[in-house]
Amino acid sequence: MNSPILKVSDIHKSFRSGSSMLEVLKGVSFTMQDGESLAIIGPSGSGKSTLLHLLGALDTADSGSIEIAGKDPFTLTELELARFRNRVIGFVFQDHHLLPQYSVLENVLVPTLAFPDDRDGKEARARELIERVGLTGRIDHRPAELSGGERQRVAIARALINRPQLLLCDEPTGNLDQETGRTVGDLLFELHREAKNLLIVVTHSLELAGRFPRRLAFQGDRLAEVA
Repeated sequence: MNSPILKVSDIHKSFRSGSSMLEVLKGVSFTMQDGESLAIIGPSGSGKSTLLHLLGALDTADSGSIEIAGKDPFTLTELELARFRNRVIGFVFQDHHLLPQYSVLENVLVPTLAFPDDRDGKEARARELIERVGLTGRIDHRPAELSGGERQRVAIARALINRPQLLLCDEPTGNLDQETGRTVGDLLFELHREAKNLLIVVTHSLELAGRFPRRLAFQGDRLAEVA
């Protein structure tokens, strides 16, 4: 078997709550191979988003380790980490976080602005992604002129612009009606199959979670694989 692209080993994470410490993650471990997808489910406050932020190198664990594509992001310098996050990890959040003053094309290109040495072909890539998510006719529109589902499709295109190996989605259908959420879910799976990247989705939607071949659930204070 090939080495895992993602390896999470015995992660612990606590937060201060008043005068005491609240341990949110207690010994979380799992691995993923290239092209795999999984859903993470559990009640509010169980640690789903905390885990996603750690996987995205947006926060650090108290103990344990995370390896992504053979690297521990927390051993990198600040600049190296910023470049690693920009190149290797894509993010889709519940709220699309589009910049209101920018067009669809400009929003999709935002992640390419951080490192000007790697912009060759990115506009063509952005246009291709915008076509793939069905928004060619909206390419010059601003977020206020788009529906909720259209904004989330722009967010997905933006997350994929740098061809990340790991795509992290935090409640990507949480603000959408059922039909639109199902359409966005279809798009996520379709683009994931084409890119052959790792896809991890945190969701409250049991319908969306049920479409994944692997599911991890917070049960009490533990994260366990469920059928």
